[in-house]
Amino acid sequence: MAKNTPLKSVLVTGAARRIGRAIALDLAKAGWTVAVHCNRSRDEAGSVVDEISAMGGKAAVVEADLAVQDAAEGLVAQANDAIGPLSCLVNNASVFEKDTPETATRESWESHMQVNLHAPFQLIQGFIKQRPADVDGNIINLIDQRVWNVTPFFTSYTVSKVALWGLTQNLALALAPSVRVNAIGPGPTLPSIHQTTEQFERQWSAQPLSRPALPEEICRAIQFVLDAPSMTGQMIVLDGGQHLGWAPGSTDEEMAD
Repeated sequence: MAKNTPLKSVLVTGAARRIGRAIALDLAKAGWTVAVHCNRSRDEAGSVVDEISAMGGKAAVVEADLAVQDAAEGLVAQANDAIGPLSCLVNNASVFEKDTPETATRESWESHMQVNLHAPFQLIQGFIKQRPADVDGNIINLIDQRVWNVTPFFTSYTVSKVALWGLTQNLALALAPSVRVNAIGPGPTLPSIHQTTEQFERQWSAQPLSRPALPEEICRAIQFVLDAPSMTGQMIVLDGGQHLGWAPGSTDEEMAD
């Protein structure tokens, strides 16, 4: 890919908390201007912006409920108004709710597909429309190691992430050479809403490397993707080897309430 005009401005969805927060702060430390997306976590998002400002960076809060049909369409425009044209989009926001083929409803299915697949695609559509012609673009989708190691649990969530991985590869071809599209596939990183700390510990302990991923590792992987101009259509999996096979003892801990 040719070296074009440098522009370091990024929209990170779901950036008020957890992994998204770590990504936003890390990109700001690397000199990026950050649009910090939130839904209901306005105070937490404001805290992220304050931290970025305190380190001498630039950031702004943008709000949208990605569970609402077509809400994503206005989010890129919000980000443009707040920080200017974007050269990078990090699709991190996600819904992760338990269902099975027996318990899944139309509502649970559509909720996962809307937030985990349709909203990222709409954001990507908005992103490519606003990208300046002389600027190379980057799209990074946060997916899940389970797309390489499908389990029979969390049916709607799993299918939505498998579809997002397929979209990542499709768009890597469709948007080349001016936009690169890649993914990060975390394994257990932070306890989910379905787990206690003890259950989470037992889950990652059952992995081949017997350790969880860290938010800092995910941030370093994103920086690697941004610094690797020949990389597209790839996923970096950070999961302690979990994708190599569902380890004995980990299944019950994932399913715990």
